[in-house]
Amino acid sequence: MSQQPTATHPPRYWWRAKYGVDWWACGILLIALVAASPILAVIYLALTPTDNIWPHLVSTVLGGYVATTLGLMVGVGLGTLIIGVGTAWLVTMCRFPGRRLFEWGMVLPLAMPSYIIAYVYTDLLEFSGPLQGAMRDIFGWSSKRDYWFPEVRSLGGAIAMMTLVLYPYVYLLSRAAFLEQSVGVFEASRTLGRGPWLSFISVALPLARPAIIIGLYLVLMETLNDYGTVDFFAVNTFSLGIFDVWMNMNNISGAAQLATVMLIFVGGLILAERHARRKRRFHNTSSKMQALPGFPLVGGRALLATMACLLPILLGFILPTIILVDYSHTFYDPALSREILNNAWNSVRLSVLAGAIAVAICIFMAYGERIRNSPLLAGANRIAAMGYAVPGAVLAVGVLVVLGGLDNSIDSAMRRHFGLSTGLIFSGTIAAVTFGYLVRFLALALGTVEASLSKITPNMDGASRSLGRGAFNTMRLVHLPLIRSGVLTAVLLVFVDCMKELPMTIILRPFNFQTLATFVHQYASDEQLGEAALAALSIVGVGVLPVILLSLTIAKSRPGQTSAQ
Repeated sequence: MSQQPTATHPPRYWWRAKYGVDWWACGILLIALVAASPILAVIYLALTPTDNIWPHLVSTVLGGYVATTLGLMVGVGLGTLIIGVGTAWLVTMCRFPGRRLFEWGMVLPLAMPSYIIAYVYTDLLEFSGPLQGAMRDIFGWSSKRDYWFPEVRSLGGAIAMMTLVLYPYVYLLSRAAFLEQSVGVFEASRTLGRGPWLSFISVALPLARPAIIIGLYLVLMETLNDYGTVDFFAVNTFSLGIFDVWMNMNNISGAAQLATVMLIFVGGLILAERHARRKRRFHNTSSKMQALPGFPLVGGRALLATMACLLPILLGFILPTIILVDYSHTFYDPALSREILNNAWNSVRLSVLAGAIAVAICIFMAYGERIRNSPLLAGANRIAAMGYAVPGAVLAVGVLVVLGGLDNSIDSAMRRHFGLSTGLIFSGTIAAVTFGYLVRFLALALGTVEASLSKITPNMDGASRSLGRGAFNTMRLVHLPLIRSGVLTAVLLVFVDCMKELPMTIILRPFNFQTLATFVHQYASDEQLGEAALAALSIVGVGVLPVILLSLTIAKSRPGQTSAQ
């Protein structure tokens, strides 16, 4: 006869009930630990260097890295705020020619990686480029001493390039915030005699501040992560410094120390974003959502609004795309095209693999948190997702340290027990690149899957469990069919970002292994943009569809909006 649990004979697995430890929890905690391991490895390596060159870095280059990185962040931040918030207000609240087209067109530059636009404009604007050449022919100038022209390969040039492609982050979140605002506050503002401009300054902007801060935070994180632009323009930021210390000085400990300082920048941004949004909650004054009022613009104001929205799209997407198309046609080479096709296959298989694994992991994590409803698992999910806030160059250092240590441990064990050397199993292989992609972009998939699961009422879980279905079968038979669109969106987001990723891919890729991003970087660095144009155009083309779909989704997010608005 089985013994019933009593005070002296507790249930066999009482610790599971008390602490919420089961295979879901253990799996999520393990994933969080693995995802955080590269960051922990960077910090550990920085604190225990084998060859300490930190005093040398402090006395020579650290000050320059800090100043240049801060200058780049301030410049890009201001530029994206002005363009992103201003255009979001215009297309949301004002009526002028072309507004419907600009609603989704403003997002197109997001498909253009900053390093590609940097290559294009350098080729266009440098001394030997067509623009300055035409100016010398028209005005009869013979050398650069005869006229002044801004230097594109400079800190100012890097700020301009990144601003043109990163402002959509601020635009998207600002527009979403403006669409969610109540009509009542604008009506109250108008009754007090305030026009569109004063209503924007005193009402709309303060209400949208939390969303704008998040958009700015994303912009600054992407600015810190950039390598292709700053390398091409020789702007000495932390990302470039990590590569220089590692590759040229052959000192991974010094690179880890610079990466740790970069992590301090990241931590400062996270704390600043949290501080800016703390205790700020805004609610609609009415549960009834109406179409937003449209401020009609006519004459000169309408022309200025149209130009303000057209210029970022023209400079950030249309003109670079036209140049890439022209170069692709002019420099077409069948042999090179076959190489590009092979590189495209490398990019696609890596991105698909990373996207599929990331989404599978995130479904497990999000559903485990849903059924357990545990603060511990919620915290573990946040830890697993923090890789997106860490620049690719920093993560690459950590990934190589972790996988290198694992390879050495396996090799040592095999030598000791079997007299065999396994060499490098993970380091310098596709596995290393895939692992790096997963750590960096897990947050994209997790956020999308969590958002999809949150829309499913808990009653469906209860109904399935009452019919005898366990947690796994409930997820497989009930939830997965319902979140199918969210899962596909998550795969697409991870896929697109993996296709564009440059610094991590350069460090982690195997020898003689190229992706589209590394191929474009190599040829453009050798001043052969024409040969790389087709590959660059392929990267841009992959990113266009998801950003348009994202913009259209936001446009439809407000009840009461109609296509006629």
